[in-house]
Amino acid sequence: MNKTWLSVIIAAVFEVGWVIGLKHASGILEWGATVIAIIVSFTLMIRAARFLPVGTVYAVFVGLGTAGTVFADIILFDSPIQMKKIALIAVLLLGVIGLKMLSKEKKKEVG
Repeated sequence: MNKTWLSVIIAAVFEVGWVIGLKHASGILEWGATVIAIIVSFTLMIRAARFLPVGTVYAVFVGLGTAGTVFADIILFDSPIQMKKIALIAVLLLGVIGLKMLSKEKKKEVG
């Protein structure tokens, strides 16, 4: 895995953080952390789109963020585990993995 894909994965982790923050933040520190997570998440995603197909970057970003948010909700907030939901997340992740495997890195233009 190269640095560009790693930045997409890190962006998705921060996406999970800001999505949780939007729902649960109540104090100034929590809102501050949420804003920072939004900035980091989108900055990393935008930078990755310079080197990878933007549609693939966005699909992977959203797919991993969605899966991470569902699992965080189960782990951190005792959301009930629904096998149908887990199966659909698995299908989503298979699509994300497929997109990653099909994408090619762009050559950065100089000048």
